Parts: sequence; C-alpha cells; structure tokens
Amino acid sequence: MQTPSLTGWDYSIALLYLAASMALGLLAGGRQKDLKTYLLAGHQMHWAMIAISILAALFSGISFLGAPAESFGHNLVYLWGLLAYFIATPITTLIFLPFFFRLNFYTAYEYLEHRFDLRLRRVASASFLFRVVFWLALALFAPSLVISEMTGMPLWAAVALAGLSTLIYTTVGGMRAVIYTDVMQFAVLLLGIGAVLWVALGQTPGGISGAWQVAEAGGRTRFIDWSFSLTERMTLLGAFIGGLFINLVALVTDQVSVQRYLTASSLKESQRALWMKLWLMLPLVGVFYFTGIVLYAFYQAHPELAATLQNPDRVLPHFIGRQLASPLPGVMIAAILAATMSTVSAGINSLTTATLMDFVYAGRETTQNPSEETTRVRVARRWTVGYGILVTVLALGVSRLGTFVEASNKITGFFGGPLLGIFFLGVFSRRANARGSLFGAVAGFVAVVVAGLQTPVSFMWYALIGCAVTFLAGEGFSRFFPEPTPAQRSFSRHAAKTTTPAAETETLLRR
Repeated sequence: MQTPSLTGWDYSIALLYLAASMALGLLAGGRQKDLKTYLLAGHQMHWAMIAISILAALFSGISFLGAPAESFGHNLVYLWGLLAYFIATPITTLIFLPFFFRLNFYTAYEYLEHRFDLRLRRVASASFLFRVVFWLALALFAPSLVISEMTGMPLWAAVALAGLSTLIYTTVGGMRAVIYTDVMQFAVLLLGIGAVLWVALGQTPGGISGAWQVAEAGGRTRFIDWSFSLTERMTLLGAFIGGLFINLVALVTDQVSVQRYLTASSLKESQRALWMKLWLMLPLVGVFYFTGIVLYAFYQAHPELAATLQNPDRVLPHFIGRQLASPLPGVMIAAILAATMSTVSAGINSLTTATLMDFVYAGRETTQNPSEETTRVRVARRWTVGYGILVTVLALGVSRLGTFVEASNKITGFFGGPLLGIFFLGVFSRRANARGSLFGAVAGFVAVVVAGLQTPVSFMWYALIGCAVTFLAGEGFSRFFPEPTPAQRSFSRHAAKTTTPAAETETLLRR
C-alpha cells in the first residue's frame, strides 16, 4: 500500500506559509490603542476585503474537507442550500443590516437590548458563545485530520499547531490583522483546491466528461430529490428551506459575520460587501463540490487506492498524501491551514468581542481616556488567548458528531435556530416583548433538542424548527406580559426609520 511521503520542500512550504501569515497579521494589525481599532478595525476596511473576509471566515476547514466529501459520499442535493443564499442575502442586507448600523453597535446582540432588554441581549450572546466555541472546535479538528494523515503527526499535535499559530497574530493584531490575513488565506485556499482538481482530472480516464459519467452512474450527480419526507437525510426542500434558515443564522445572528459588516465605513459599503460575497461564493462552492465528483470517479478507476480509504470525510487528505508530488502536498497543507486559520481567527476575535461588549462592558460609557482604553485592549487580548486555548482543547472531542457537514449543521441548528427566532421576533413583531421572547427561545431550544435526539428528523431542519417554535411561542407568550414601549417598538420593522447613508457615515465617524 502506498503511504504518504513528504519531502523537505513540503515541510518548508507549510512552515513558510505559517510564518508569512503571522508576519502579515502582526504587521497589518499595527498598534492597537483602543477597542474600536482592535475589535472593529476603526471602521476603515474596504468593502471588497470585507467580502473576502466574510467568505473566508465562513468557508472553513469544515467546508474545505466537507464539501468534496459530501459529493464524494452522497450527491449534489446539498447545493440547494447554496442557492438559498439568494434569499438569505437580500433579507440580511435590506432588513437586518440597517438595524446594525443604526446605533453605536459592536455586536449583533446590542440590537436586542434596544428592542427588548439587557437580559435578552445577554441570553442571545451566550447562545452565540456556546455555538461558536463548538463550531470552531470542529473547524479546527477537520484540517488537523489532514495534517495528521499526511505527516504522521499525532492528532493532538496537529490541532495544537493549527490553533496556536492562529492565536498568535489574532491576539496581537486584532480585527485588522484577521481581515488582511483572510485575504491572503483565501488566495492560498483557491490555489490548493485548484491543484487537487488539476491532478485528479489528469489521472481520471476521460477527463471532465469521463468523471461526470462515472459519478452519474454511481448516483453522485443527483441534484434533485423531490421527497417530502422530513426524515430523509438530504432532499431538495430540506436543503433549500432548511438551508435558508441555516444561512440566515450565519448572516444575521452570527457575530463572526456581523462584526465584519461593522468594519465598513457605512451601511452602503457593508451592503456592497455582502453582495460581492454572494457572487464569490457561487463558483467557489461549486468547484469544491465538483472536486468531490472528480475524486469519486478517480477512486472508481483506482480500486487499489479506494480499498485504503476508510472514511469519506478523509478523501481529500487521502488523495493529497498519496497522489500529489512534492511540493504540492506542502501547498495543500498551507491551503488547508489557510481555511482553518481564517475561520479560527475570525471566531475567537468575535467571541472576545461578544464577551467584552455584551457582558464585561455592557452598559458602561465609552471612555476617551487613553490609559483606560489601553487597559481594555489588554483585557481583550487575554480573552482572545483564553478562547483560543479553549477551542484548541475542545477540538479533540468533536469527532463524534457525524460527518463534517452533518456536525456543522447540527451545531448551527441546536443553538442558532432559537437565536434567529429571537431576531425575527424583534424585527417582524410589534407585540413581542422581552419575557415572551425569552420563554419562546426556551421552547425553541427544547423543540430542536427533542427533534435532534428523540426523532429521525433530518439535521437540515433543525434551524427551521428552532426558529419557528421560538417565533410562534414567543409571540404567544408575549400576550401574557406588558406590551413593549414605543421606544422598543421603534426597533421593529414596522416602525424603523432607516437613516441615510450619509448620516450613517457621520454617525460611524463620531464613534
């Protein structure tokens, strides 16, 4: 049996990439004198860089490995979830984004304090913290499999390498360092998957057409499943409707995304970033799923290699370690580290922001004292280190949640669905109040836990179940408590007064 064999060139390229990422992050970050610069890059980031950063942060090592594995082991039905972004993106840019730019926000959950109260803001932020800690652990674990598979390094050492190298520049450089390195990492990620696709097609009989025919015969190109069953793993309706709510969780309620929106200089610039991100995602995700199709055909043509593949989730590292000639394995290690580092850096920076602004400093006046601001930046760095270590430790235990795609969506559904329901209550309901929404969120969480642990319902429906039950129960429970005040109602969709882009720019510049 052929085994992975790396050369000194491969190790040199991977180490050089790690050094370049840390150097760029440290240089781009500069000196962080206040929290606004450390957490929001001073509202000075270009919309194109924001778009790439959002995409890089969400397109993690889970996607890098999980997307090809999904089409390799199943089919293309999950791509309907990608098409759901054409609904999720307009909802985010036209309805929710103006609320985030309306006041002096650091986090998405500050909106909930203005619409409801501080308690609900903290409940929502805590839900985000729990969800993203586990999601980041999965995002760190996934690429560590690649490093371990290719180098023979123990899994714990691979996790530590990816986690701690990311932690260094994120802790020192803050949000600006995260976004600059995201752009470089995105380019390396594209280079890596391009190399895999090129080599796999070159060794597959018939090239593109031959690969498609083999995959079609194996059922891997199936794009439509009209089943109305809620228990079938992946259907068109499950992928599209369930995917819509999963996408809204990521775009509307996720501080990882929202924090990037707020680094723009205005609402208009932030909206441009989201539209660009949508159009970048379409070809990128398509290429990754097509890579899984090609790998399926490749392994069908090489049964001796297929016999050594024990887990579909490992198809990409398995192929890389056995078929790519030096120095391409080194490039691939760099590419998968890129996918990981962009996600983990974005995540731990957002975890720090939510912790500080929704708990530690919530309700306090913004200080203009340079000495106090320096202290706050120092506190932010300590939280960043703490979260980085926590995520790295948890990464060793997330392999029991199923495939990467399944695990990612389960985590999103359990925590993100009820959280999205709270935001829907705030924006779309005039009657919803804080206590009713809180009881609704509890009901939504219980409902999705029961669905996930006690029924055969597909994981694709978890986010929708959590959101729908939260919204309906929250609307009903709110009838038993006093109506929201006029000031709170002004933050609903029915009464919101969206400021002009010029006025919003002026507001941002005064922060």
